[in-house]
Amino acid sequence: MSFEVMVALRYLRARRKQTFISLITLLSMVGVALGVCTLIVVLSVMNGAEQELTRKILGMSPQVMVFKAGQELDRPGRVVAAARRDPRVVAAAPFVTGQVMLVSSAGASGAILRGLAIPSGLKVMGLQDMMVQGRVRDLTSPGPDGLPGVILGAALARRLGVQRGARVNLINPLGEETPVGRVPKSEPFWVAGVFRSGMYQYDNALCYVSLQAAQDFLGLGRAVSGVELAVADIYQAGEVAARLVERLGPLYYARDWMSLNHSLFAALKLEKITMFVILILIVLVAAFGIVSSLVMLVMEKTRDIAILKAMGATAASVRRIFMLEGLIIGVCGTVAGVLGGLGLCALLERYQFIRLPADVYALDTLPVEVEPLLVALVAVCAVVISLLATVYPAQAAARLDPAEALRYQ
Repeated sequence: MSFEVMVALRYLRARRKQTFISLITLLSMVGVALGVCTLIVVLSVMNGAEQELTRKILGMSPQVMVFKAGQELDRPGRVVAAARRDPRVVAAAPFVTGQVMLVSSAGASGAILRGLAIPSGLKVMGLQDMMVQGRVRDLTSPGPDGLPGVILGAALARRLGVQRGARVNLINPLGEETPVGRVPKSEPFWVAGVFRSGMYQYDNALCYVSLQAAQDFLGLGRAVSGVELAVADIYQAGEVAARLVERLGPLYYARDWMSLNHSLFAALKLEKITMFVILILIVLVAAFGIVSSLVMLVMEKTRDIAILKAMGATAASVRRIFMLEGLIIGVCGTVAGVLGGLGLCALLERYQFIRLPADVYALDTLPVEVEPLLVALVAVCAVVISLLATVYPAQAAARLDPAEALRYQ
């Protein structure tokens, strides 16, 4: 152990005449720990929210959707075949979408109808993993009285007062042509299942039927609304969509999940950066405590510094002593903050004792996702700020003239 480290550690030990300085040192260390702990928890929660939103969005919507400008796709097989030629495409399936009204004996509600191709559509979306009643494959099985099946979101089913096995009527507001003009079309369906995604806007508005049932109900014949794709790397969805549209021609266009939710994820990223900047100020406040404690320590140890320099210690050695002391304070505070932050994140992740109102937020619990690189960045920033705080008092100690300091001793 070098004598600089030995002296720095000795100066950190509390003595009776150093009690006030030691108190400021302890408060500075606690301030660094609180800042680091807060940063890790807040950024982990925001990162968890981003990851959870991504998972739920991709579970309920495809990664890429291909449409034909101004009309339905009357030849979806051509688009599916073109998509599957791209090695980055994992699965492709046609789909149908439209707005409908659902009516039960307990009430009525508007909803978005999705016609799902089975089994190819199950490879595109993870709807089966979110089922709380029934199975997605039950859509292909005739229900009571030969009725086609429908799967409802949990909030939608609760508002209609139905569960698996119940009967509802689907109404197409656009209707169908009759001798007396266009009238709304109504057909009975049986509730084949209920899903819960955890995102209120999905659970409250979506219902699924088989692709053929949707085509018949909406009067599309063999046409579909579009083709949905799943890709191997979700962050290459935009590139895959652009290549596919280029291959299909100018009448086609595509939407990927990142462009559809760009505003949401851009806002989350901006909030994460803003919170990092705001919360790092806590560490900066603690750094002022480090400066204060070191300045007072230099004043307290003026005679000791003069004796060290008279015995041959260089200005660089004296500077290193006080920089090491501040660095030790910063490192100890950072380590305590990292351990506290990781422990609090583990508690939040395991017990989920903070609940969120699902009808207000897109999430019903507070998610936590600890990112090691983010934790390392917070720790490095805290240590660097603590080290920078030692520059002025260490420089003041190094410039001390031993003759002037010992003149009246």
